Amino acid sequence: MTSGPLNHCNACGAKVDFHVPAGDTHARAVCPSCGHIQYQNPKIVVGSVPVWEERILLCRRAIEPRLGKWTLPAGFMELAETAPEGAAREALEEANARIDIEQLYTLFSVPHISQVYVIFRARLLDLDFSPGAESLDVKLVREDEIPWEDLAFASVRRTLVHFFEDRRSGVYLPRFGEIRPPER
Repeated sequence: MTSGPLNHCNACGAKVDFHVPAGDTHARAVCPSCGHIQYQNPKIVVGSVPVWEERILLCRRAIEPRLGKWTLPAGFMELAETAPEGAAREALEEANARIDIEQLYTLFSVPHISQVYVIFRARLLDLDFSPGAESLDVKLVREDEIPWEDLAFASVRRTLVHFFEDRRSGVYLPRFGEIRPPER
């Protein structure tokens, strides 16, 4: 049985077999040479909704997937960082924006691509921002200026819908859910 791109043990380099190890419930990459079990787990995407007065910061993607579409500053969490640190780093990398993380806002599981999106509410610290290497453009927008048909991801769309609903009520509730195809 095979699963994913793992072919060799990351401990000793031998070719791995795929089977359910004793005491487990899922097929794993198991090394027949050294016994090492390699686990493949979802990737965590961290990001933020950076706010300046009545506007939020959006980035136009300069990379695939969804090249040219608009998104919130977000990306894969790195090893040895917290989720808020990752969200702040992504805002800096994608928009040269400095932010202050305020609270966890949305968490979406996206099982068909094995990702979990963790988005924080954040305050933009100043207006000194510009496109980073992964962005074609960055801009502050009001709700009526959101390019809804040009948003890159369902997680961004859902987060923004919740954000503006909550802004109108004055109460920001943490949200969670799942996203399954064919949404975008």
